[in-house]
Parts: sequence; C-alpha cells; structure tokens
Amino acid sequence: MRYIGKPLLALFLATSLFATVGCASTATQEGTGEYVDDSVVTAKVKTAIFGEPSLKVGQINVETFKGTVQLSGFVNDQADVRKAAEVARTVKGVASVKNDLRVK
Repeated sequence: MRYIGKPLLALFLATSLFATVGCASTATQEGTGEYVDDSVVTAKVKTAIFGEPSLKVGQINVETFKGTVQLSGFVNDQADVRKAAEVARTVKGVASVKNDLRVK
C-alpha cells in the first residue's frame, strides 16, 4: 500500500505543477484567468458602445489584451473617434485604450 501511494503522490504533484505552469501568463500571452477577464472587458466595452446612439457598433472592432482595449474600424467623423475612446475608458476593468479608429 505504501509503495503505490508514493508514486501516486508524485504523479499528482507533477500534474499540478504542469497545470499551474501551463496557465501562467507571459509578456505576449495571457493566462487563462486573464483571457476570461479580457473577454468580459471586451463584452462590456461593446455593450457600452452599443448603448451610445451616435456610434455604430458594427463598424467598431474591440479587442482586449491584459486590460488594454484596442478599438479599430471605421466611423463617420472625428467626433465618433473621440466618443468611442471616451466610452471605452469608462468601462470597469479597462487599464488603457489604444484608439485605431479611422474616419471613412
């Protein structure tokens, strides 16, 4: 019984270590928790933009990486560029906004 317990414990510890390291983030890749957090932030920003009557959400792409929201796409005028960034900054969880929107 003792002989089987030690290898099983070692296997459990090794598996736990690999699972923990596999979920860790790097400078260019998000960890599992960060990915989920960023997905929630992206959804909240899209919802906030959709709720702004002057903005057309279909023309604005939103991506989030480690709290930094990137807006891209085309809008009708410079006021929409500013408004989209303004709306995105108000969302909880947004660390910064990179605004790559262009005027048509």
